[in-house]
Amino acid sequence: MNGRRLDQWLWFARLAKSRSRGARLCASGAVAVNGMTVTRVNHILRTGESVTVRQGAFCRTVRVLGLGERRGPAAEARLLYEEIAPPVHQSEPMPAWTPLLFDDDDYANLRE
Repeated sequence: MNGRRLDQWLWFARLAKSRSRGARLCASGAVAVNGMTVTRVNHILRTGESVTVRQGAFCRTVRVLGLGERRGPAAEARLLYEEIAPPVHQSEPMPAWTPLLFDDDDYANLRE
């Protein structure tokens, strides 16, 4: 295989807690590949590309080293990418981002 779906890779690399959350991040424009914002969850990611993803109040930029075969332990997931730059702390997430960053249960607990 010469590529992997972006939402699946985000999940394999543990940059998204679930594959559906990875898909929501992609669809909302919170992920960029090689500096271009991606809005398609089925974007094909290849080794060597850079991925920028917003995770809460942080923005991480990584280079893809591997595509992975499964969602394995954290040590295995870290082998799929290398940090290009340290995570950048941004302002607190806007309310519009909240449903994208938290599961429905987490969001309900947050609002209480």
